[in-house]
Order: sequence, then C-alpha cells, then structure tokens
Amino acid sequence: MKVMVIVKATQDYEAGVMPSQQHLTELGQYNEDLVKAGIMLAAEGLHPSSKGVRVKFSGTNRSVTDGPFTETKELIAGFWLWQVESMEEAIAWMKRFPNPMTGDFEFEIRPVFAADDFGEEFTPELRAQEARVQAAAEKLQNS
Repeated sequence: MKVMVIVKATQDYEAGVMPSQQHLTELGQYNEDLVKAGIMLAAEGLHPSSKGVRVKFSGTNRSVTDGPFTETKELIAGFWLWQVESMEEAIAWMKRFPNPMTGDFEFEIRPVFAADDFGEEFTPELRAQEARVQAAAEKLQNS
C-alpha cells in the first residue's frame, strides 16, 4: 500500500525558522533508513505559505490569493511518499521519527488511491492513459 505522510506546519516553520544541523543529520539518517528498508518513494519539504498562492475555483471563475495563510494547523510543511505493507507499518516508522520539537507537532498518514479503488469507472482506456502519464512523469524525473 502506498501512503502519503503529511508534515504539518508549525508557527516556527511558517516564520521561516530552519532546522538545526543536528536535526538535519538525524533526519538524513532516518531517510536513509527508510530507503534501505525499501519504503521511501519520495520526500520533499515545502517553503512557508508566505511564498505560496491558493487558487480557488467557483464554477467557471478562478481567483488567486497570495500567502501567507493564517491557519497553520491546515498547512503542509512537506511530505513523504512511502510504500508499506500496512497502515500499522507506516505508524511504526513514523514513531521512529527524530522529533526536534519541544512543543506539539503532528503528522498525518493517508493512503494513496490505487487503480483498483476506482472500480469499473476506471476503464481499460483510462488505465492505459494513466500508465502513459505515469511513464512520462517518471521520464521527466529521471532527466
């Protein structure tokens, strides 16, 4: 099963406070352990919301709002994409995370949809299209 581990933003993150060298070292080792275990597919950190925008859809209208965004509990600071056997395995790995925070800090783990989750609506033609898109995306990543 593929899961996305969502790193929730904190006030320090939104203020642009960068992690210490010690935390970067510990995080690097944690990521190496995930790769060695065959779990980590991708991992990225995001800039604070002050550097982002939101695009809102309302029927045929589109509006753009510049960051920063005020509700840090709703913001994402980064993510991992993992391949695990179960949600329990993902939770076990998450509990090993080297937490640098002295206050509250939260992750969210959510399953990623697989083709079979869509049932009959995901026709052979749509599956072929998805395979082409994925192949093209992988080619871009590897170039």
